[in-house]
Amino acid sequence: MKYLHWLSSVLFALVLVGGVGTGAWWLVTHKPVPSTSSKPSAGASVGKVVKEEDLNTITLTEEAEKRIGVAVAPVEKKSVRRVRVYGGEVTIPVGRSILVAAPLGGVLKTPPGGERKAGQPVKAGETVFQLTPLLTPDGRATLSASLADAEGQVNNAKTQVDLTRIALDRATRVLKQGAGSQRQVDEAQAAFDLATKTLDAATARQAILKKVVGSAEAGTTAPIAIDAPADGILRTVSALPGQTVPTGAALFEVIDISTVWVRVPLPVGDLDSIDHSEPALVGKLSTPPGARLTPARPVVAPPSANPLSATVDLFYEMANPDRKLIPGERLGVTVPLADARESQTVPWSALVFDIHGGTWLYEQIGPHRYRRERVVVSYTIGSEAVLARGPSVGTRIVTAGVQELFGAETGFIK
Repeated sequence: MKYLHWLSSVLFALVLVGGVGTGAWWLVTHKPVPSTSSKPSAGASVGKVVKEEDLNTITLTEEAEKRIGVAVAPVEKKSVRRVRVYGGEVTIPVGRSILVAAPLGGVLKTPPGGERKAGQPVKAGETVFQLTPLLTPDGRATLSASLADAEGQVNNAKTQVDLTRIALDRATRVLKQGAGSQRQVDEAQAAFDLATKTLDAATARQAILKKVVGSAEAGTTAPIAIDAPADGILRTVSALPGQTVPTGAALFEVIDISTVWVRVPLPVGDLDSIDHSEPALVGKLSTPPGARLTPARPVVAPPSANPLSATVDLFYEMANPDRKLIPGERLGVTVPLADARESQTVPWSALVFDIHGGTWLYEQIGPHRYRRERVVVSYTIGSEAVLARGPSVGTRIVTAGVQELFGAETGFIK
């Protein structure tokens, strides 16, 4: 009896364990699957995934490259002297402005060629006025005194010319021996030129006075021709025909602007960073980058400064054969700095600008394949641009046909 009771208990336990195991197995194998109708739909679909390296990349055919005229060159690293652009003003060089005065009192007359007006060009020796002297007894005495004074001025001018010539020869000789400087030679040359012009003016005045004195002693008072002392332009005409003028009255001023100076007001803080021995490049204020500029050499000039703006003036000389540059005209002057740095450079023609002002160039990444890369330009020198950030040295970039590549990439051209 006891045996049957134990056997029934065991069988019940086995049935209970089997039922629990079967239920657990069913739950595991019959996990409910969510309905597909409740899954949210995708917000976007991508037909083709584009890799980042494929952006801004263009592939040309060989025929298209020839038609566009694509040229490729490597990025170079050169020793580039930095430059800085300042505003300049055209001025008349020292000694190129001559004021002509009446050698003695008299009445002005119109010359045979007609009346001369301010702004007209004149040649050396061309008569601007005729002067009829007023030879009163007092005038004769004044004339004799003026002649003696003119002779003294000529002698002084000759002595000054001799001294400046000796100084110029000495400065030139010392420079050739390697012990002098070009600045000393320039200063000596400027002093010699000024002394020569002073002698010419004094000699011309002496000749006029001698002629008048001779005419007075002979009892004749023929008109005296007042000629232009040099080629140039009549800047001012301070008298009119028919006017009676005293001795020493200003008659007209002749300026020679075939060569001009460019005055550059330089901030005193930049004075030590400028290379004062190298020429500058001068252009219009509207000159675009990469355009050809005119060289101008530094010259020695009377020192000048402006304490209100804290600037010191530098002067550069440049030719003006066609007289297009006008005194007082504002210009852009590119001045070289004293330091030279190794910098990455590319031709200016290799750069292209987008509508937002971004600067780009095209890098060759394979045969007929080019990728647009962003660069940062530090400054430009002539036809080259110095990069502050860009591809490494030796990278081959497009230097011709860049605009056509940009147009093909953006869809403006085919």
